[in-house]
Amino acid sequence: MSGRRLSQFAVPIGVVLIIIMMVVPLPTMLIDLLIALNITAALLIVLVSMYVKRPLDFSVFPSLLLIATLFRLALNISATRLVLLNGDAGKVISAFGHFVVGGQLVIGLVIFLILVVIQFLVITKGAERVAEVGARFTLDAMPGKQMAIDADLNAGLIDEVEARKRRAEVAAEADFYGAMDGGSKFVKGDAIAAIVITLINLIGGFAIGMIGKGLSPTDAIQKYSLLSVGDGLVSQIPALLLSVATGLIVTRSATDGDMGSNVARQLGQHRTALRIAGGAALVLCLIPGLPKIPFLLAGSAVLFIAQRIPNATTDETGEAQDALPAAPNATEALLGEMRVDPLELALSPDLVDLVDGAGGDLLDRVRSLRRKVALDLGIVMPPVRTRDDLDLPLSTYAIRISGVDVAQGQAPPGTVLAIGENLDFLPGRAGVEPVFGLPGKWVPAELRHQADLSGATVVDRASVIITHLAEVVRANASRLLGREDVRALTDVVKSTHPVVVEELTPALLSLGQIQRVLQSLLDEDVPIRDLVRIFESLSLTAKTLTDQDALLEAARTALGPAIAARYATDGALTAITFDPRLEQSLLESLRPSDNGMQLLVDTVRAETMVDELNHLIETAEQRGATPVVVCSPQLRLPLRRLLQMAVPRLPVLSYSEIAQCALRVETVGVVSGAYSIAA
Repeated sequence: MSGRRLSQFAVPIGVVLIIIMMVVPLPTMLIDLLIALNITAALLIVLVSMYVKRPLDFSVFPSLLLIATLFRLALNISATRLVLLNGDAGKVISAFGHFVVGGQLVIGLVIFLILVVIQFLVITKGAERVAEVGARFTLDAMPGKQMAIDADLNAGLIDEVEARKRRAEVAAEADFYGAMDGGSKFVKGDAIAAIVITLINLIGGFAIGMIGKGLSPTDAIQKYSLLSVGDGLVSQIPALLLSVATGLIVTRSATDGDMGSNVARQLGQHRTALRIAGGAALVLCLIPGLPKIPFLLAGSAVLFIAQRIPNATTDETGEAQDALPAAPNATEALLGEMRVDPLELALSPDLVDLVDGAGGDLLDRVRSLRRKVALDLGIVMPPVRTRDDLDLPLSTYAIRISGVDVAQGQAPPGTVLAIGENLDFLPGRAGVEPVFGLPGKWVPAELRHQADLSGATVVDRASVIITHLAEVVRANASRLLGREDVRALTDVVKSTHPVVVEELTPALLSLGQIQRVLQSLLDEDVPIRDLVRIFESLSLTAKTLTDQDALLEAARTALGPAIAARYATDGALTAITFDPRLEQSLLESLRPSDNGMQLLVDTVRAETMVDELNHLIETAEQRGATPVVVCSPQLRLPLRRLLQMAVPRLPVLSYSEIAQCALRVETVGVVSGAYSIAA
């Protein structure tokens, strides 16, 4: 049987054998062996308690305490049985009854009672109180610790694996101190049981010696009572050790070393205190009547130790210097303060309840939003640093990208946003839905049901903020896609399609050029999840052209069916086209520039086109469709640049992008450009 499987069965088998010990008589030789094992195990537990760096490193201690207590009580029962039946319980108990206490019953009882008092009133009582307070404080601190972990995760200081590990440690810490609170009751009950068992043994042994064996009172005391006291001392010593271990565990704090190292290091940091203590011991030698040699030896030893310990500020310690905090103007500290977070959510002080541990779920929703953005756009949204900002007005939040405010909104505490009409009968203050600009009212949360009954759409504060944040991220996705993000995406593709990446970069395009193409796709609200198809199209185009416009159009053509499907309704694509004469005129107006091809058209012509487009868009939206503009590939990108400011949400597709899609194309209208044609 392997060592692992043996360890799995050792504890269950041991517990069963302990139960059997309480019923089945054991020979004296086995009793001696088990008593020695009991004392050794108790000593081992004390030493392990001193060497662990933190209590959780010995998390099995509460269960081990119960098993050790049960084992000791089983030994008490077995030894009592042998004492009362045979007047003999082995050499160990006999040695404690005769040699350790000098065969004197009174001395044995006094020593036994002193040990019980030390264990019960001093160590056990204090350990019980510390365990109780530790359990209560640990449970009270759990929400704050969980919130701190979530804040570090959202700030990008830790990853998901580390966050799960820390949450497990917090839960394990709470379970441990809760178990220790109950485990200390075992030690307390064991001390009481020791007194009762010893009294029973004394009375029973004295009665059996006189009545059952016909011994005189003196002989009965000499034979049975001393064995009973010896049995009590044998069991009380490991019980005292376990009490000490319990006190050590519950009073330990998380440190970087074992208890001995910490004591030596921390006492050694105070040379002055050691010198004063040594000098005081030497001064006591001057008091008449006191022995000189003990105090002289003790004082000299302390002074010698103080002299040998180096100063905490010298280079020899090193450790003390490392423990000093970095100066406020240290380079590392300044660089940390200078760092600009790519995405930040600032909350006014009265909105902090949205992220606390008492029901605020904003941080959980931020994590869900990161997953949604990744699945929708194909980018990993940077961690959102959520913090409070005293400079913000009350009830206000701000969304910042690279330290610059890009959006602000309101989320008054204790309210919900009711969106709809006929809300005048509800108390509250006017508000606006931040994404679509719909009018609404912030009403008290307790009136949510009434707002629902009035036909309004009711949205809680966290949903308003998350929706706003999602829209900001979508609108600024290209700004959030950094060079390191492109490297990470490229590595992901390389792990599954190495040939595609090796052919593209760095032979044909640099990471910077790939980044610009991906950013351009995101600017036009095109997801970049299908990186394999994008990279393949870039590889084919980059062999002849490295112009950014050409690379972008090649990527869009490869993604054409997916792009068109985003705007289709019931299998149909609602399209707005251009009159062929107008389109030809626009093609003749194309001119190169530093920012790519541009349409040079006069203001009147541009305004006429925009007016016609707005009319056709309104007609399509009344039918419940999402219209797109379809034009020739050469005209698509310059036309989008022209219309971007006037009609920013209007998608512009090329004929090549919709050529491969299986959608029905329904034309809602044609832009004729009447003024330009007449001209």
